[in-house]
Amino acid sequence: MSVELRPLATVRATSGAWERLRILNDNRAIAVVGLSADPMRPSHFAALYMQAEGFDIIPVNPRYAGQTILGQIVYATLEDVPRPVDIVDVFRKADQVPAIAHSAVAIGANVLWMQLGVISEEAAEIARAGGLEVVMDRCVKIEHARFFGGLNLVGMNTGVITSRRQIG
Repeated sequence: MSVELRPLATVRATSGAWERLRILNDNRAIAVVGLSADPMRPSHFAALYMQAEGFDIIPVNPRYAGQTILGQIVYATLEDVPRPVDIVDVFRKADQVPAIAHSAVAIGANVLWMQLGVISEEAAEIARAGGLEVVMDRCVKIEHARFFGGLNLVGMNTGVITSRRQIG
């Protein structure tokens, strides 16, 4: 597939807050590329949180293909996933994301979401050229918690909407 790339200066890589809120409201199936079986890894914790919030988590990691993580079968690639994917949530190094963006376009995903520290203008351009929305350098778990009241020291929903911590 050939994609015509615009100059990087014209790429708007990160969606605004309203767009991120809409994305999280409108999309339920999240393919987590690079999901780890290790519960101490950020990908695992983020996926566990999103699953607890009612999202359909689809693990994608060739290392664990055919096994299960979070009770879900792990697929080697996005193309192996046998059901629709709304959000492709990427926990991989930036140099690997352009290929993932091509795959996200190929499977008809709606959103390419690159996690904190994952910045690839090239992947953003590929995804946008393929009709996907792009969120870059943001954590899906943190963004969901920000919008739906789940931010706290341990990341659980306290039911309190404030930025001030209570002492004592």
